[in-house]
Amino acid sequence: MSEENENVGAVSQSRYEQIISELREVVEQQTRGQFTIGERALEVEPMRQRGGPAGESEYTVERSMQRLAEDIGLSVGTVKTARWVASRWPKERRQPKIASYTVHRSLANIEDEDERFAAILTPPDGKTRWTTDDANRRVGQQVETPITPQEKVTAIHSLARDADVAAAVTTDFLKRPQVAAKVSAEDKVRVVEEFTRDETVATTAATSLLRRPDVAFKAMSDDTARFQVNHAQAERSRQAHDYFERTSPVAPAVRNIDRTVEFLDLVTACHSFVAAAGRTVPGLRDRTLSEDERAIVHQNVAKVKATLDWIETAVDTGKVDMDDELARMLKGE
Repeated sequence: MSEENENVGAVSQSRYEQIISELREVVEQQTRGQFTIGERALEVEPMRQRGGPAGESEYTVERSMQRLAEDIGLSVGTVKTARWVASRWPKERRQPKIASYTVHRSLANIEDEDERFAAILTPPDGKTRWTTDDANRRVGQQVETPITPQEKVTAIHSLARDADVAAAVTTDFLKRPQVAAKVSAEDKVRVVEEFTRDETVATTAATSLLRRPDVAFKAMSDDTARFQVNHAQAERSRQAHDYFERTSPVAPAVRNIDRTVEFLDLVTACHSFVAAAGRTVPGLRDRTLSEDERAIVHQNVAKVKATLDWIETAVDTGKVDMDDELARMLKGE
């Protein structure tokens, strides 16, 4: 089938060309009509110079445009826009043959008038007429049919302004592995941090991640993370113990057992120390330690003596608090 015999929709190519010719005349008439509205609005209220007097003039312009719009049955926004567009395009600079009024309106955003007047004479990509998208693309505005990745991103942002829509789109995108794979590690971390602001979500996510041995190993290499986990374990044990002490009917009997166990642990610790010393000290026979080695041994012996004094005090008085000097010594400070 030749190109001349191809249909466009329900009409032949030749009929389609007749329709295009007819509608272009209509569009030109609409363009002239819109500019006529703008010109008459300018006649009623000429454009003020930037930086000119405000206040009363702004009020009178608004009031005049409101009255004009009501009298011709248009919205005040339409009339004010037409006034502005007409001010940007003198009659001799308008190009109704190659650009609709909508295109003139978009290109009116080009601030420099020489650049503006030159731009409308040169449609992009060798085209003979301007399209609305081409004009919007020229001035950096959103297009109806996005082509470039950035235009598509802008369109998505526009559609996802509603929070519910944005949440649904984000959820759908994150389910696509090929999309998630292109997100940088830094952005992924920010997304996780944002989504885990909720304590319940954060708890579930952390629990799930720490079940992975590789993740748990790397997480525990962070001193702060390791401290927080150890602290949480100790706090959880303390809370569980306190709850048991308050609610369990067998708590008194268990306390007696705990005391017995603590007594046995203390005796065992002392016995283990004596036994270890008994095995180790004889090995020093005929050996001369260096000055640094002797200093280290003396420091540890001092710790042992202080600890033994602490044990005796706790056993005799029941007071287990240690003084600041002993605490620093045991910490190696």
